[in-house]
This record gives sequence, structure tokens and C-alpha cells, in this order.
Amino acid sequence: MGKSLRVDLSRGEIQVLETPAAICGEFLGGRGAGVAMVAGSIFTEAWDSPRMPIVFATGPLVGTAAPTSGRMSVVSRSPLTGTVFDCSVGGRFGTELKKAGFDFIEITGQSDKWVWLDIGNGHARIEDASALQGKGTGETGLLLGKGSTAVTGIAGENGVRYASIVFDGHYLAGRGGLGAVMGAKRLKAIRVFSGGEGKKVIVADPDGLRKAREEIMRLLRASQAVFGEFGLAEFGTTALVDLIHARKMEPTHNFRKTLFSGSSNYSGYAMKARYRPKKTGCAGCPVLCKKISFEGVPLPEYETVSHFGALNGIDSLEAIVEANRLCNEYGIDAISAASTIACYSEINGVKPAPEEVSALLRRIALRDGDAGRALAEGSYRYALSMGRPELSMSVKGLELPAYDPRGAYGMALAYATSNRGGCHLRAYPVSHEILRKPVATDRFSFEGKARIIKIAEDLNAAVDSLTACKFVFFAAGLEEYARAVSAVTGKEQNVQSLLRTGERIWDLEHKLNAMNGFTKDDDDLPARFFEEEGTGIIHTKKGTLTVPPIDRDAFLAARENYYTIRGYL
Repeated sequence: MGKSLRVDLSRGEIQVLETPAAICGEFLGGRGAGVAMVAGSIFTEAWDSPRMPIVFATGPLVGTAAPTSGRMSVVSRSPLTGTVFDCSVGGRFGTELKKAGFDFIEITGQSDKWVWLDIGNGHARIEDASALQGKGTGETGLLLGKGSTAVTGIAGENGVRYASIVFDGHYLAGRGGLGAVMGAKRLKAIRVFSGGEGKKVIVADPDGLRKAREEIMRLLRASQAVFGEFGLAEFGTTALVDLIHARKMEPTHNFRKTLFSGSSNYSGYAMKARYRPKKTGCAGCPVLCKKISFEGVPLPEYETVSHFGALNGIDSLEAIVEANRLCNEYGIDAISAASTIACYSEINGVKPAPEEVSALLRRIALRDGDAGRALAEGSYRYALSMGRPELSMSVKGLELPAYDPRGAYGMALAYATSNRGGCHLRAYPVSHEILRKPVATDRFSFEGKARIIKIAEDLNAAVDSLTACKFVFFAAGLEEYARAVSAVTGKEQNVQSLLRTGERIWDLEHKLNAMNGFTKDDDDLPARFFEEEGTGIIHTKKGTLTVPPIDRDAFLAARENYYTIRGYL
């Protein structure tokens, strides 16, 4: 759109600036642009420093006819990990921001009172949010009225290190605690309302974009993983519950086991039968993988059902849906919350009942009592304070998601090398190790995985910067999206140019982390995965065996290969 906003909450000032062409040229937008914009201060500033920016960045495809073009990125430094951190988020916020005439919002400073940011068609104002303080994300969104909203909940107000930013009620910039960054700035919310039609995104080659869209849609419709009988469009991400169970790699009881007998109670089938969900999704998305119950309750995704389920030994679908509702309302990352509770349970030798999990979530959000304050710090700081740091199932302080790495060695390497900590979406080797897309790889081997992970990390950095949805890449590829972004911008892109951009983004993130003290020693997994076997019998070409612990020497050799390929040695 050519215009962006710079907001200084300390001074109460807003500037409308030219969108930085050099950053867009080198980093596309979204994640890449956000990382580049925070790079000037992240070397020396703490996450809660007034000088630490938080950036809301759209990408070049947002607001166009390109499929899944409604996403955007939020970027800052993580209170949980200390790493540079981005969250790719859906909903309508990015599209509304572009319709209002802006590409990026860069926010610095710290207000002396609670405020919210009101962005309209070509203008922005800082408003008093005293009446919104202490309110949940849902109520805050309703009080703000028309438009798209980004809200920090009670957890963000109280500095919970894994507080989320909740967009449009149930789309979360979930991981890493960026809601606490908003809270430290005393910024309760942002509302964007373009006033109806708003401004239109000018596309350089409309016919070229139409052809690129048709090709992407043709590939999506042909994909069983996306539009098939058991695909994402039908069941959402909870379609993975039965598959991961069958592969004996569902994290159970704080990753002590890899198989949970009660998982069928919260599978995609069970959820569909119980809640008769309606489909919904992000602006510009044809897949609509999000699900809302017939009663209007947003339903949890795979990571949430698995971690509040198997990881905590709970098989009640109703209890899991309630835990998800509380995480949305308080603004808490469900993955980190569930994992921190599982860590607490193992250390204390208890198994909390479903109602106790709900009570713990409330105490975490409010930092209520000794347990609430301790668990609000995340599993690593909690386990360290209890003298048991090895029982935090995290990498760089970020709790691991719902794929046990003993069942997918590419995931083991991807968790370790992720720039933002234990994350499955930096490379997502589940696509080829479990879903067998685009081709199958041996999930119990590190052979070739170092190069595969490097390429996937670069690819996903580019995807997050366009900004598009990773699920589309179960069917389409960078070839199709290179045609789309070329048509939108009028600047020729191809697979290699997008991968080079992704590599540039990844290397900048790695450099920022290194400047903040992260070393190769931080690229590692908890010892449990190298010392303890998983659960259940599996069948391989070599015969029948139990899920073995990961061979540490093989892991370290693969990590060295990865560093060599990256040029970090």
C-alpha cells in the first residue's frame, strides 16, 4: 500500500511513513520484514524495554486473490525464550490493515496508562483503555465494536511469559509470549476498521494472478490431505489425532510415553460427532480448516487437544474444549500452558483432574498464589526453580508441540535447530515423515535430513513472509506462489529467488540469537529422548520393535551436517 505506521506509546505519537522499499525488496514482508525491522534494537534490548519494537506486518499477497492471502506476522523478542520471535496468524486483521491503507505497524515505547490503538481508513489514534483493563479477550473485542481486533488478555496484562495475542476472538499469535510484550507496553488492543470497502490492493498483472490462482486451486482440490474425505477442510488439524496415535508418537504424560489409549475420545471424528462443527477460516482461504461448534464455541486444534489430552492424561473432550476456551479468553498459549502443567505434574507426582487444570489456567493468567506465579514463567524456569530442569520438555525454553521426536527423526533435528525454540512449523518434517508429502522419507533415520531441514526452513521463512498458509504446501509449491507474487508485485520471482530470501531471513534470525548469547549448545533436545524408549510396538523394514530412544551420536552427526550445510561452522 506504500504507507506504514510507527507508533511511540511513550510520547503518544503516531507517524505515517513510507513503507521501507529496501526491506520489502530483501525480505518480502510478513515475518522477514518484521525481523528486519526489530534487528536494530534486539541486540541490546530486553523484551520489556520501551525501545523493543513489536511489529505487525502484512505480506505482498495480503488483500489479493491469491489463495490463503489473509495471514500476517507479529514479530518481537520473546519473553519466554529470549530469541527473536515471530508468529504467523490468520483471521481478518492483515486484510483489514491493507484495506485501511497500511502495510506494517511498528510499535515502541510504554504508555503511562492502558491504551488501545484505533486504525481507520488512512488514519490512526491512541485511545484510553482504562475501561478495558482486566477484561477477557472476547469481551474486549465486543466492546471495541466493528472491525478486526488484536487483543492481549489478562495473561498479557500480568506478564505471563507465554501470553498470546488473540485476533478476532480465536486466531492466536500464540507462541512465545508476544501478548506479554503488548502488556509491557500497556497496549490492550488494536482495532482496524476500513469502513466497508476500504482501499484496494493494486495488482501489477491481474491476468497472471488469475492463472496462478487457478493452478493453486486445481492442486488443492486434487489433494487428499487438504480436500480429501479425511483432510483438513473436513476435520481441521484434529485429523492428525488418529494418525499420530497409530504411529506411536503422541506425547503422553510429559513425554514419558508415546501412546495414549484415550485419544480416540478427542479425535477429529469424536469432535465432529459431538459438536457438529461449522467451517470457518482466515480471509482469502478456500480450505476453512478452523471449526466452530453449533453453539458458537471455537474448537481446539490438534496441538491443543493432544497436549491437554495425552500429555496430561485427560480423555474428556469437554474438558479439553473448556481448557481451549480459557486459553482463548485469558490469552494464553495452549501448547506452553499444557506442557507447563504436565511438567508441574511430573515434578510433584500428581495427576490433575480436568477441573484442576482449569483452575491452574486461571491461576496462571492471574499469577495467583505461588503456583500461579511459578507456572506463569513457563516449564523451563519452573523446572529450574524446582531443581529439575531436565523435566522441561522444551528447546531454548519453548515447549515442544505434539509430535514425539522419537517417532520422527527429522522433527528431532528441526526442534533443535529452530531459531525460535521448540517449534514444529519452522521446517515441519511431519509432512514427509508421516504424511508422506511430497515424498516419503524414513522417519527413523537421519539420512539426508540435515539438507531437507535446511531447505524446509528457508522455504517456510519465505512462505511466512509472503504471507501464505503452510497447509497449502501439502498440495501446491513455491513454483505456483512465485508466479502469484510476481503477478502481484510486477517483480519477477522464482523458486530459487524465494529460497534465497528465506535463507536471508533465517540467517538474520540466527545472527540476532547469536548476538544475544545463543550457541550450538542451545540446539539440543531434552535428555529424555536419548535415554528413554517410547511406547508400543512398531513395524519397520527391519522387523518389529519398540520405539527406541534417539541415538545421540547419530543426532549430533546430523546436527554437524546441518551446520556445515548452513555454513555456520
